[in-house]
Amino acid sequence: MKVRLWLTQFKTLSKEDKKLIASIKTIVGSKPFNLKPYKIATQHTSVAKSVKDGVKESNERLEYLGDAVLGLVVANYIFKKYPYKDEGFLTEIRSRIVSRDSLNLLARKIGVNHIVQFDSRRKTPNSHKSIYGNTLEALIGAVYVDQGFNRSQKFIVNKLLIPHFDIEEIISTTKNYKSKLIEWSQKNGKTTSFELLETKEKTHFKEFVTQVLIDDEPIAKGQGLSKKKAEQDAAREACISLEIE
Repeated sequence: MKVRLWLTQFKTLSKEDKKLIASIKTIVGSKPFNLKPYKIATQHTSVAKSVKDGVKESNERLEYLGDAVLGLVVANYIFKKYPYKDEGFLTEIRSRIVSRDSLNLLARKIGVNHIVQFDSRRKTPNSHKSIYGNTLEALIGAVYVDQGFNRSQKFIVNKLLIPHFDIEEIISTTKNYKSKLIEWSQKNGKTTSFELLETKEKTHFKEFVTQVLIDDEPIAKGQGLSKKKAEQDAAREACISLEIE
């Protein structure tokens, strides 16, 4: 009955909707039962329309949901894959997989950049870096809303994790400069601290400037679109300055 109803609805869909359904099937591995959450998932806030009391219907709420589902599935996957590794190891690998840069690259690989709708005239350094990764998270949220957790898990594991991530390679190439710097400091009996120097207010985003101190002495500065990225950038500069391999 559900299949017959879906086929009846399919005949009345627009050309754009049919194209979106085909793209979703290719990316996710299954056709949507309800197209609406997927249409919202591909709609960036720059093109969102007000639906009620000035509230815009963009993909940000689905992004929030998808982020939570993705984090849980990835955590569960590596928890089972590495039963004897400690919390720090698991956290680091999960962070590498779900990082903004990683998701942005992955989204492009699987074709999310072809279905997202956004106002290209309003691009900023922040939106340019994160729009595709954010849309991928929103798409995961849409799958969860439409088909439930089990299908979301299959999508993440079978279509994202296994084909696109070599976890052993991630382990061998992990470069957490902040952790590396702190580890060096502890071995040499020194203290490391980070200090936020400035928050630059741009039109559509913020840029943070941070400095790293060793024994309260400024060593290097870094900047980024988040405090974490600014600290990592500062730590990287410090590692170079201190010649820490």
